[in-house]
Amino acid sequence: MPDAAFKVILIVCSLFFAGFFAFVVVPPLMESRDVWGAFAAGFVNPYASGYSMDVLVCWSILAAWVVYEARRYAVRRGWICLLLGIVPGVAVGFALYLLLRAGQLTVVGRDA
Repeated sequence: MPDAAFKVILIVCSLFFAGFFAFVVVPPLMESRDVWGAFAAGFVNPYASGYSMDVLVCWSILAAWVVYEARRYAVRRGWICLLLGIVPGVAVGFALYLLLRAGQLTVVGRDA
């Protein structure tokens, strides 16, 4: 896959999720202003609990990866991705991290 296509896919996916989040989650949150209640609502049944736990574990794995690569490969500004992984979500933080690291890591074995 060409680099440009990869980056476009990441940007489109993260913008789609951010828009979905803004449309579905933000209005009721602004109405109630209950952040803890909104978080707890992700655990209302076994199915929601499974997806919510998946998101929390994925964010933890992203955090470990960001910290590891910051030290190992000097990838900078990963902390921004971790914040965006909390709000609006891991999909946005993960996509941004892939874009950041793609711009900072040296490409090895490239056929161009």
